[in-house]
Amino acid sequence: MRCRSPGTDHEGVGELELRVSAIDHPDVTPLMQRLQAFYGEVYGDGDVTPVVPADFRAPSGLFLVGYEDGVPVATGAWRAVDADPADPGLRDGDAELKRMYVEPAARGRGHARAVLTALERSAAAAGRRRMILETGDPQYAAIALYESSGYRRTSNFGVYRNDPRSRCFAVPLRA
Repeated sequence: MRCRSPGTDHEGVGELELRVSAIDHPDVTPLMQRLQAFYGEVYGDGDVTPVVPADFRAPSGLFLVGYEDGVPVATGAWRAVDADPADPGLRDGDAELKRMYVEPAARGRGHARAVLTALERSAAAAGRRRMILETGDPQYAAIALYESSGYRRTSNFGVYRNDPRSRCFAVPLRA
């Protein structure tokens, strides 16, 4: 799917082409390494949330890679999660947003919002009712994106639910 990200009228900037991919695809690996390095800089370590590649395959998930002029510059994914008695922050019908990343040189062009919108549409089409995510205090740009996209604070969940830096957000999905 091709989409024109808001702000892609800059000279020399093409459309963002979104492609369904596997999280372990060769185009994804370097992006995930840079994302983990970013987490290391910001938090002192990488994301320790368990990630199983099969979780991001239809019909229970999706992994997208955004290409600009044939170069992979953005990623994002969702996976189905449901209520868990051990984790009261989860509900049946949730879709968890994971691995949102835009290369530093490609930021400010609306690519993150384009990926986010495509993921929300996909999760809603798969019957998910709410998109949830976990981020942290130091990721102020991510928090601003999510809040401007209608996300509101929700109960912390997942492996970081007791981390004081953790901030969880949710937005209802429209069918």
